[in-house]
Amino acid sequence: MSPSSRLAETILVVDDDPEVLSLAVDTLKRAGYTVLSTIDSREALRVARAHVEPLHLLLTDVVMPLMSGLQLAEEFRALRPEVKILLMSAYRTQEIDDYREAQRVLILDKPFTVVALERKVRAALDQPIQVPWPRPK
Repeated sequence: MSPSSRLAETILVVDDDPEVLSLAVDTLKRAGYTVLSTIDSREALRVARAHVEPLHLLLTDVVMPLMSGLQLAEEFRALRPEVKILLMSAYRTQEIDDYREAQRVLILDKPFTVVALERKVRAALDQPIQVPWPRPK
């Protein structure tokens, strides 16, 4: 996919670490995506409600204050079932692995390289979406 066609793809990046957030946003903008960002999961939900243009991908950290990335993904997809999800985390727990498997979402392991970020984002965007979004048991 050419960078110009990526301009039609919008990614919302959510991470409570400003350095990781900045790296992800800068990398994805350079790759040609339209990028929105926030450090706050509640703000991410406000974006889901208010943003009138399509959102194609939610790239969210898993471990965050106020609401985990898993909870955010659930609530976000309830508002926007067409959005694809890419989780990122420095931690791998059974809960994260179970969620990843049940929801068929990809995980970007932290720390990540620019190349790994670009590849995982493209893979997540190219992945077919499951509708309706099944909730893990």
